[in-house]
Amino acid sequence: MRALPGLLAARAPTPRLLLLLQCLLATARPSSADGSAPDLPFTSLPLREEMMANNFSWESHNISLTEHSSMPVEKNITLERPSNVNLTCQFTTSGDLNAVNVTWKKDSEQLENNYLVNATGSTLYTQYRFTIINSKQMGSYSCFFREEKEQRGTFNFKVPELHGKNKPLISYVGDSTVLTCKCQNCFPLNWTWYSTNGSIKVPVGVQMNKYVINGTYANETKLKITQLLEEDGGSYWCHALFQVGESEEHIELVVLSYLVPLKPFLAIVAEVVLLVAAILLCEKYTQKEKKHSGGITFCFLKSDDSNGIENNVPRHRKNESLGQ
Repeated sequence: MRALPGLLAARAPTPRLLLLLQCLLATARPSSADGSAPDLPFTSLPLREEMMANNFSWESHNISLTEHSSMPVEKNITLERPSNVNLTCQFTTSGDLNAVNVTWKKDSEQLENNYLVNATGSTLYTQYRFTIINSKQMGSYSCFFREEKEQRGTFNFKVPELHGKNKPLISYVGDSTVLTCKCQNCFPLNWTWYSTNGSIKVPVGVQMNKYVINGTYANETKLKITQLLEEDGGSYWCHALFQVGESEEHIELVVLSYLVPLKPFLAIVAEVVLLVAAILLCEKYTQKEKKHSGGITFCFLKSDDSNGIENNVPRHRKNESLGQ
């Protein structure tokens, strides 16, 4: 076995020394196969105490920028549990790397100088490591490269989104309905349902056996509402609690009376009844006038389909006796 460069020894290194060197290299340069940071031209960035003390998984993410980037680059990252985070930004330019100013911000607050900056060739790298343990550490983390103009890369940390029903759910008075919320590939710690009373969200209770809350799987929740009334219609919210934040989804419920879909039909029936009644009255009128009109009678019907212009349509009847 060849001796490592820089080590002065008269004999080959012992197995114990080789094992120690391998452990040190593995600590300083974690592999990307297990979700750790990729191999980059950094000297070892010291781990914080909280990173060394916890057993959280690693989240490593990268953003690439150039001097010709016309828009900021953003990357959305979903987290549902505490994690150690390794963020890396790289900036490629044809100018002087020493003239590029590098900063990091969380939302609008500038971060301390506990990030690393290094250069290789025409590319400048910066790395920021931290731990997310609750909702306070969630948000947007941005790296800034200021040369002639400023280039920005942003990592947006969010809890998983919930999925309900996009369109309003329509049901009828007296029926039952089920509202469903799901969280794809995630498992909330707790689910809660709310209804909206004006602008105030009120927790949905299970009183009077009207509401039943359950779910077949841990990543979904269902709210069953029985014996629906018109006042049960409105906005409902499903709320999911995660270790690092909260998420919610809105579902709209519309409760209709059974007379509502019948209104167009009833309107048509009413028009037909009125028309038939008018015809019968006209028939009765012509029977009375038949004796005094010389055998020919006229009945005038007023049409409502003339856009305000009255059309008097005569109906002619001949006395059968005249034809004899």
